[in-house]
Amino acid sequence: MKRPLFLMVSICLLLFLTACDGQTQTPAGSQPVNETISLTVWGAEEDEALLQELFDSFQSHYAGQASFQITYQPQSESNCKDALLGDLEGGADVFAFADDQVAALAAAGGLDPIENEASVRNASLPAAVEAASVGNTLYAYPLTADNGYFLYYNKAYFTEQDVQSLDQMLEIAAQAEKLIAMDWSSAWYVYAFFGNTGLEVGLNEDGLTNYCTWNSTDNPIRGTDVARAMLDIAASPAFANRPDAEFLAGVRDGSVVAGISGVWNAVAIEEAWGDNMGAAKLPTYTCAGRQVQMASFSGCKLIGVNAYSQHPEWAARLAEWITSEENQRLRFELRGQGPANINAANSQEVQSSLAIAALLEQSNYSQLQRVGGKFWDPVSEFSTSMAQGNPSGASLQAQLDRLAEGVSQR
Repeated sequence: MKRPLFLMVSICLLLFLTACDGQTQTPAGSQPVNETISLTVWGAEEDEALLQELFDSFQSHYAGQASFQITYQPQSESNCKDALLGDLEGGADVFAFADDQVAALAAAGGLDPIENEASVRNASLPAAVEAASVGNTLYAYPLTADNGYFLYYNKAYFTEQDVQSLDQMLEIAAQAEKLIAMDWSSAWYVYAFFGNTGLEVGLNEDGLTNYCTWNSTDNPIRGTDVARAMLDIAASPAFANRPDAEFLAGVRDGSVVAGISGVWNAVAIEEAWGDNMGAAKLPTYTCAGRQVQMASFSGCKLIGVNAYSQHPEWAARLAEWITSEENQRLRFELRGQGPANINAANSQEVQSSLAIAALLEQSNYSQLQRVGGKFWDPVSEFSTSMAQGNPSGASLQAQLDRLAEGVSQR
């Protein structure tokens, strides 16, 4: 009587194993198909339409493996760190951020090392991998390798020779009663005037605090020389201190014929200017009686996965999807942003982009953005005063001393 019972148990066990083998496998630790995976994604406001398209394709690709509820929330990439560290457990599962925040996010436990590090490294530009790493450890997925700025100009007003000199451009624009725009409320852009003068700013060895010599009186170009040069530029009737949205508004209404911005505006500017859109490295400006090449900060945009995500494996899959070669190509096509993926960056379409070519030319005069949080407000306070023509009448040296002290504060 024992053999039939043994056979019946064996058959049942075989049927059970066969049924299990036929099921679609999901990532280890993920929820069954009949449960919903909820993910929150933070990204730039102007990326919303693109991200929604990527969410749709992600859900289609993984249909049958899980059910998803992906929620987009606008969040500035430049302020992402502060927003996330304010509430790590309640923050986004997946988020876009500027590469200068990666060390602080990793140190605070907001990012874990990337598990598939080798494949991400092999697929990405070396500079983008460096930007996404702390030491030799990769903590984020490279998204773009174009987080810098250069000059856009309308070829109906300027020749290639004209745009080599900011003085020449301001003179031409003034005669035409047009404007040249730059955002002096942002310390990111203001670095352009100090970067190639021998005056320095950067991170101390602690990785948190800064050193700053922008107030130097011993350098061949002194801090006050830069300040006076900025005041001369601000005094031109052709100069306009405008943030990004106002710069674009001026491009569209015809009042702005040149400006300093990045590749994220390439599509909109081409729509406004058509074949007259030109792009080049930043011009030189007059400082201490000489022509100084304007500098720039450079960097990358990254995608991070919150170490406190309730669905870390699915969050990582979504981050990989957003930063895949195919979707970086789509981002370039729709948003004009330069890929961090090697194959996408080397494509003919990317290589022939005016904006990318200008960014590459400017890269000869750029520095990877590595400054601590105390850098931004003191520089912005100083440059806003310069843009307004120094309305307080305060000593330029005193204002620069205040700037350097604030930037270097511990």
